[in-house]
Amino acid sequence: MLRKLLKHEFRATGRIMLPMYLILLVTAVGSNLAGRGMLDGRYHILNILGVLIVTAFGIAICGALLMSFVLMIQRFYKNLLQDEGYLMFTLPASVHQHIWSKLIVSSVWFIATVLAIIAASLVVAYQGGFLRELLDLLRYFLEGLRKLEVSEAFNGTIYLAEFAVLMFLSLVAFSLQFYAALAAGHSQANHKLLWSVVWFFGIQFALQFAGSLLIIGSNELDVFNRLFSHWDPSPTVAIHVALLMAIGCVIVYGAIFYAITTFFLKKHLNLE
Repeated sequence: MLRKLLKHEFRATGRIMLPMYLILLVTAVGSNLAGRGMLDGRYHILNILGVLIVTAFGIAICGALLMSFVLMIQRFYKNLLQDEGYLMFTLPASVHQHIWSKLIVSSVWFIATVLAIIAASLVVAYQGGFLRELLDLLRYFLEGLRKLEVSEAFNGTIYLAEFAVLMFLSLVAFSLQFYAALAAGHSQANHKLLWSVVWFFGIQFALQFAGSLLIIGSNELDVFNRLFSHWDPSPTVAIHVALLMAIGCVIVYGAIFYAITTFFLKKHLNLE
């Protein structure tokens, strides 16, 4: 069922995000052309047109980022917390499947938006010889990879995998902050959005307060020095440990919001 939910989500959100990426590409091409002569041309009207095109590209970047964020909230709010929720919760899918379908799709669009912005920026920066320089840089990079020892190549691959996991989980935790607040706020009978805002800041304050107490307590008890005083890892191992600790922290952080979200969707959701 999760596969069907993902298919439906990608189809619904793709109708909005794909045209946004097309606008981003068109304005990037226009900005590239504007930089080739319109901005420094002799004709004032061309200068103005060039500035407008470059401005449109900047607006397109902001629009793509904003739209991916708005969709992340809007799909959860509209599908599960409004009238569509009556239908969605009658489907043979668990609350967990509904939540993960939203999380996965939102994370994919966040990543796709960043990649689209990078690609559009490369289009804007493209000039004569730019592609050749980019290919030369890629060739130097691949040659450097071939010179690495097996252990270095293996550790580098693991670094990338750990970093990718950290980024994905960070996006999931970021989305869950808003899902938890919305789910909690919609357990109320009235002023649900207002309550969602109150829950959002209330949860954030509680977690930051608890985190501050934990840090202060760890410093007072000298926990880290006691744990690592007799351990002198190599830089390679230290990087792995740092990434794994970051992943663990994000998992705990996201799990708190996930638990709040599932609890209110299962036990206290008020669709009236």
